[in-house]
Amino acid sequence: MRQVLRRALGALSILVGIALLNFLLLQLAPGDMVDAMVGEAGGATPEYMAELRAKFGLDQPMFVRLARYLGALAQLDLGYSHRKQAEVLSLILDRLPPTLLLMTAALSIALPVGTLLGATQSRRQGSWLDTLLSVIVLSTHALPAFWLGLMAIVFLAADRGWFPTGGMTSFDAPADGWDRALDVLHHLALPALTLANVYIAVYARLMRSALLELKGADFIRTARAKGLSTERVFWVHTVRNALLPMVTMLGMQIASMLSGAVIVESVFGWPGLGRLAFEAVVARDTNLLLGIMFLGSILVTLVNLGVDLLYSVIDPRVLARGAS
Repeated sequence: MRQVLRRALGALSILVGIALLNFLLLQLAPGDMVDAMVGEAGGATPEYMAELRAKFGLDQPMFVRLARYLGALAQLDLGYSHRKQAEVLSLILDRLPPTLLLMTAALSIALPVGTLLGATQSRRQGSWLDTLLSVIVLSTHALPAFWLGLMAIVFLAADRGWFPTGGMTSFDAPADGWDRALDVLHHLALPALTLANVYIAVYARLMRSALLELKGADFIRTARAKGLSTERVFWVHTVRNALLPMVTMLGMQIASMLSGAVIVESVFGWPGLGRLAFEAVVARDTNLLLGIMFLGSILVTLVNLGVDLLYSVIDPRVLARGAS
């Protein structure tokens, strides 16, 4: 319990540092929300622009705005989006479920497929199958997500009509029930596969390397000496210990998966946080972008805390070493 509390306090200090860094980085970006609004309108007088900046609080010194922002965060207030005319928190909560659904579906595909491919390669090390799978996995990994998504839309959606070209639901989809769930899954298939493709190769290579390193380990020889079958030794003992680096990589890649979701959601018109972040960047909506970035940092921090706890389940010795 003390170990968990210590890590939670450390995570809180990290979140404060991230919030500060996010704010300062966005101040370095050229232009602001008023510049974006004036550009969309085709121009405006300097007096009117100054009036808008005063209305939105953009005319105040940076340190005053920073103090206001950190004070609002301390009260769990993410601010107001003047472009969307809504509270930032409500906008994020509306878009968060689709993004979590997309990320969960992508991980549900990438993790087992990558694990299976890596396990198959390790058991057939040096064979033609190992070489073939390595070439296929690395070749697909090299494909840019936006290009793969566009090709999937062209050939599987627009040409064949097997999948929808974009969105999360059909216009005539039922409001609830199994029919709506199936409609959402139908729209989810291509975005999830596109996002998962980026990570399948990573998990496959990591699992292959981890299994090969464990081949001559003492506990493996002990398990074989006890008379356990080859399959049991491999799947129960070897694979379980090889999952530790996989869990580490999973925690590290949540942040990159959030950034990858920006591309995938934009290509497929998926109404998630990634698409909302893209809209915020284009509109120079600083409050909204800060809220999305801060929520992303919270999500990554929570996942890494969960990874630490999962470590103790897979290998209880980790928790014992931490407590000692």
